[in-house]
Amino acid sequence: MRRLLFALPLLLFFLAACGGEPKEKPSSEQVLPEIPFRKDGTLTFLRDGAPIVTIDIEIADNDSTRTRGLMQRSRLPERSGMLFIFDEPAPQSFWMANTQLPLDIIFVDADSQIVSITKYTKPLSPESVTSGGAAARFVIEVEAGFTDTYGIIETDHVRWVDLRKERKAG
Repeated sequence: MRRLLFALPLLLFFLAACGGEPKEKPSSEQVLPEIPFRKDGTLTFLRDGAPIVTIDIEIADNDSTRTRGLMQRSRLPERSGMLFIFDEPAPQSFWMANTQLPLDIIFVDADSQIVSITKYTKPLSPESVTSGGAAARFVIEVEAGFTDTYGIIETDHVRWVDLRKERKAG
């Protein structure tokens, strides 16, 4: 009898802990906060040395920022984009699986010449977007339609200024 009196409260505690629905059901999709655009520099598109258009850029120059890219963005400011910088030129491959924006993706070689452009990528697509075998050291992502609007073509060049270095020096 004494064992029963001792075991009964433990049994009731166990049943209370295991039973019933949780007050808040966990969400099946975690909503992540929007990442604001951070102006790290400017980038100018050039044809025959003459400027076509200049945009504000956010720079992705390490594994973490290159992997995140433009994920968690539902929009970009007008005339802005992201510049990806790689250590060595190589064929590049990007994916849109976690990117909500349709983009134009511009692949640029080590001499800053555009070697490939993929226009109007499909948001949230698991398919890869590649440089088509061309070796690219830099990749620029801008909102879809940008290259058509400004007439950006393969063989154009780019030049950029990294404002982060200027901020550190000042």
